[in-house]
Amino acid sequence: MANGGDSGFFLGMMAARRARGRHDENVATGRKSGGGALFNVFPKMIIPIIIYAIVAFVAGPGAMSSVLFTVPMMSNPDGWGLTTGDLLLVLGLIFLFIEMVKSAGSGSSTIINHALSMMVFVVGLALFLLVGQFATSTFFILMTMTLIDTLAGFVVTIVAARRDLAVGGDA
Repeated sequence: MANGGDSGFFLGMMAARRARGRHDENVATGRKSGGGALFNVFPKMIIPIIIYAIVAFVAGPGAMSSVLFTVPMMSNPDGWGLTTGDLLLVLGLIFLFIEMVKSAGSGSSTIINHALSMMVFVVGLALFLLVGQFATSTFFILMTMTLIDTLAGFVVTIVAARRDLAVGGDA
């Protein structure tokens, strides 16, 4: 093309050739590459949900509101108390951040991760609607985080794939 629209195609071909060369070199030297495939496929947002389920069923209904520790504050003489539910939400935010960073890829492991994240959300929604121990604000916020993970993962992957596969100059 006269306007340079082929540059995306040629860059993709060069990247594929480089990756193939690295793969051949790793095979020749006996090194393994891509050991993080399981890390990329496994949806991290299931971890706070599993911890929530364990705490909810083992410790009972009031476990999420029990104060784990109190930090003395100048503004509050009683201090700031961190509950089990608060700690789970912070853990959920950490895993949501990891999922957001991880979702920038467009490989097959990323697509599988998004499908599994969707399943985590659907299971979480069913638990929220059908099981009494899960009908709390803490679990609702965790479930909302899984929805955000799923939607943002699909959007980021589509945008990254569109950018990577752009053939014309207007992408």
